[in-house]
Amino acid sequence: MNSSRPVPISLPLGTGPEREPAHEPPLSSRTLARLKSRLRSSAGKAIADYGMIEAGDLVMVCVSGGKDSYTLLDLLMSLRRRAPVDFELVAVNLDQKQPGFPADVLPAYLEQLGVPYRIVTEDTYSVVKRVIPQGKTMCGLCSRLRRGILYRVAAELGATKIALGHHREDIVETLFLNMFFGARLKTMPPKLLSDDGRHIVIRPLAYCAEREVARYARGREFPIIPCRLCGSQEQAQRKQIKAMLSNWEREDPGRTVRLFRSLQNVSASHLADPELFDFQGLQATPSDESS
Repeated sequence: MNSSRPVPISLPLGTGPEREPAHEPPLSSRTLARLKSRLRSSAGKAIADYGMIEAGDLVMVCVSGGKDSYTLLDLLMSLRRRAPVDFELVAVNLDQKQPGFPADVLPAYLEQLGVPYRIVTEDTYSVVKRVIPQGKTMCGLCSRLRRGILYRVAAELGATKIALGHHREDIVETLFLNMFFGARLKTMPPKLLSDDGRHIVIRPLAYCAEREVARYARGREFPIIPCRLCGSQEQAQRKQIKAMLSNWEREDPGRTVRLFRSLQNVSASHLADPELFDFQGLQATPSDESS
């Protein structure tokens, strides 16, 4: 891996979470090194805790051009050099032909890194716009199309794992999205078997805080592709959840960490899902009065 920083690419700043705060001073090389060490340690622990990567794996790293996927690729390349097992990486970007997407940015960056990569071009944007009525949420169809394409590409490449850049806050936000808007107690797990049983999806940034990922991406000067999301219902809902969690964190620092840890400490008998726990079969043990 080329250890130099990527050549800066001139792009307009986005309006979403990828935008760099103008007030934050540049990170010193020492601060950046410490930050990378913390993130790498968190990613390494998540990988070990959930058995995400094994010897001989070909890990397909999904790179969108956002801060999270750039950080994911960077950390996995660093971990690969230090890992006790041999595994390979291949970066994959799905160009969905959204208007204004700068198709030259990622190939230039990945070429500079020297990492094997594949750019997949599929016009899912036009499909979604044609099928979904104006004003209706597009995320469901868009996600299904994107997931199907990535699974197909993973099979073509012979990838044994598919790595996504979701961090700790993504996982906690999804928990509340599903509860508040879907009446389901579920989220993005750190490791997932696809419905057809053919693919394993991993999220090595599961223990990483979004704010540290964002700081690291700014410090590394990744060529961020501006966020030009469709503004659909799900994104609006996620913004509500993000604001709620942000307010909670200000009022009670550490709450997000505790929420995440609660996902690792589940008591099925103290929830209410009869398919998860046999409530009907519960029987009290009578006391032995003769003793």
